[in-house]
Amino acid sequence: MLNVEQRYRYVYKPAVFLASMVPLALNAAGAFGLTDLGPDPTARILHSCGKTALNFLLITLAVSPVRELTGLTHLLRLRRMLGLFAFFYAALHFSVYIVLDQELNLSGVLHDIAKRPYITVGFTALVLLVPLAVTSTNKMMRRLGRRWQRLHRLIYVCAVLGVWHYYWQVKRDVREPLIYAAIVIALFGFRLVRRAQARRTLTLKSGSATAPERT
Repeated sequence: MLNVEQRYRYVYKPAVFLASMVPLALNAAGAFGLTDLGPDPTARILHSCGKTALNFLLITLAVSPVRELTGLTHLLRLRRMLGLFAFFYAALHFSVYIVLDQELNLSGVLHDIAKRPYITVGFTALVLLVPLAVTSTNKMMRRLGRRWQRLHRLIYVCAVLGVWHYYWQVKRDVREPLIYAAIVIALFGFRLVRRAQARRTLTLKSGSATAPERT
């Protein structure tokens, strides 16, 4: 019988990894003509990779609230892998744009980044994800100490930029980007409430510790 630690290591993490590879497998099948991607396969793959990256960003941000609400502390063991998949699909999204959409026209890519705001925002989010991916190892966590936690708060900025990029990219029906924006606001709101509660608790404890005893 596996204990909780073993279940997360040998069952849950491999299952989450395999599930996280499904979007890649579906896009690869479409790229090789095994499935129908519609009249514009490049746009379909580009949109799929970008949306998957945004999904993983929000799922990564949701791990801590879900852990606090459910008490499933081992969920934190999945957060790093989910965050790395967010970076992976964001990098894949940009690679598809460079290779398939722009056909390696780097001057065209640089022109788009500079002149098209939604691409500028999306590229900025990708750049900010790079240090988070690079410093995701245990060794880097130990080396950076408290600075690691401050650095990885950039994921909040990346989520906002990702939603912003999606909103600007959609020309007519913005309902889905607005749903993503509402999720981001809810996740931020949860953290702000928890932080305020923690400060209030700390203040009350400090006040109780310093209050003079009555005789």
